[in-house]
Amino acid sequence: ILIDSPTKTDYDIAIVGGGLAGLALSILMAKEKYKVILFEKETYPFHKVCGEYISMESRPFLKKLGLPLDSMNLPLIKNLIVTAPSGASIKSKLDMGGFGISRYKLDEALKNIAEENGVKVLEATKVSDVIFDTEMFTVQFPGGEVSASVVAGAYGKRSNLDVKWKRSFITEKTGKLNNYIGVKYHVEADLPPEIISLHNFENGYCGISRIENDKFCLCYMTTAKNLKENGNSIEQMEKQVLYKNPYLKKIFTTSHFLFDKPVTISQISFDSKPVVENHLLMMGDAAGMITPLCGNGMSMALHASRLAFINIHPFLQGEIKREEMEDAYAQAWHQQFSRRLKMGRRLQRYFGKTWVTNLFITTLKPFGFIIRKIIKNTHGREF
Repeated sequence: ILIDSPTKTDYDIAIVGGGLAGLALSILMAKEKYKVILFEKETYPFHKVCGEYISMESRPFLKKLGLPLDSMNLPLIKNLIVTAPSGASIKSKLDMGGFGISRYKLDEALKNIAEENGVKVLEATKVSDVIFDTEMFTVQFPGGEVSASVVAGAYGKRSNLDVKWKRSFITEKTGKLNNYIGVKYHVEADLPPEIISLHNFENGYCGISRIENDKFCLCYMTTAKNLKENGNSIEQMEKQVLYKNPYLKKIFTTSHFLFDKPVTISQISFDSKPVVENHLLMMGDAAGMITPLCGNGMSMALHASRLAFINIHPFLQGEIKREEMEDAYAQAWHQQFSRRLKMGRRLQRYFGKTWVTNLFITTLKPFGFIIRKIIKNTHGREF
């Protein structure tokens, strides 16, 4: 419900999308007393397809934003298990580790912090267009429009704006990296609390890790083709495909599922995306999505918000020009994330075909140091 919807109001920055990147940037900007508006098409709190595991590299940053992590009693995750469709498995210690928290809980907490700092949050509001003209943006949405000096795009994997602007990844032909679906449940299960598990199956993989209140997030990704070949039935696909991995069959048949139906998303793309589009600074999945098996998308979204802030702040202070801001942000983004994304795409090609995954995991089992090196190359340092 829109209350006190602004019309023709000037803002220093408008943020399209209220996920982790958008919310974090809004808080950083508001703490510096900028006038900030954030648009979110859903109403908080809400569930979204996400592995809900956050690398420890993000913990100091979240605490600086004002999130009381030390008192939230969240589960710490220190170990990784990866299984092949055959049931072969490898275990590895996570050098940095992470913690689990649902997006339902995390996003609402950050939204509240944003509002406490003066951010104007418009929920249930889908932006229809963003137009740049003469150093100023106009953000259009049902019921009004606002102007802003800077606009950041943090609206996730795919939106109506991507289609409207014909962004490069939208026009790509269907390929190995751009036609996936994601499915998520919350479950109660008898599983080790300190372990994140990654279970592979034909053309996909499923991650399971603990979140708050002794629940587990079960989230898997597979090809749209897999779903189509099973009559577009998620339940049938799970029984015919996922159950072939004995670990997954046991989890699905012994866990208590807490949702009436799964949360889903389609048309997921891991193709590269421009980091600056129509003068918008893109963040999170709107800038580039790392494969979920790397377990680091949430930290990348948060880190990108900090990189954006570092470059937006001097622009709004008149210290640098717009072109300098855009170039510096793009350079910083690529320097921080390009290697991780390339590693993620490389891993994505290895996982999927049953025989390749079985061979890959069986071969690497004696070489734990290689697994840890792969993990290290998909993660960063504290920021």
